Amino acid sequence: MANLRIKLVKSLNGRLDSHIATAQSLGLHKRSATRPYSPTIPRPAARSPRSAIC
Repeated sequence: MANLRIKLVKSLNGRLDSHIATAQSLGLHKRSATRPYSPTIPRPAARSPRSAIC
């Protein structure tokens, strides 16, 4: 998987709280801040044969 760099281009002033929380969770606290980001794809949990039997 490719490594990405994420940059906060605009200020978070006046943004929704959920947008601010997302930016902070990515480590972007100031405008023009950049962080490396490597996305991970969650794999589905393996289902046991017992869960199919009701």
